[in-house]
Amino acid sequence: MEMNYFGILIGFVTFLVIGLFHPLVIKAEYYLGVKSWWLFLLLAIAASVASLLVASIVLSIILGVVAFSSFWSIGEVFQQKKRVEKGWFPKNPKKRG
Repeated sequence: MEMNYFGILIGFVTFLVIGLFHPLVIKAEYYLGVKSWWLFLLLAIAASVASLLVASIVLSIILGVVAFSSFWSIGEVFQQKKRVEKGWFPKNPKKRG
């Protein structure tokens, strides 16, 4: 019986991508504010297009995970602003607005 490791690999990479995007959202809001949402949008669009164009199914799935993690992060940037306003996260004293 052959074992298929693709599910475990994709699950692990998904775990890493989600773990990476959490601090990315926090840092993006801290340094750039909510205007950083368009960077996540650009990454989401690029990863979506790349997912459609690559031949490897595993890479296509991973790019899809990155794309939709980026789309999700757009909303999280605005939620992060609210968390900062509540005092749950530090506010950047050098950032205007």
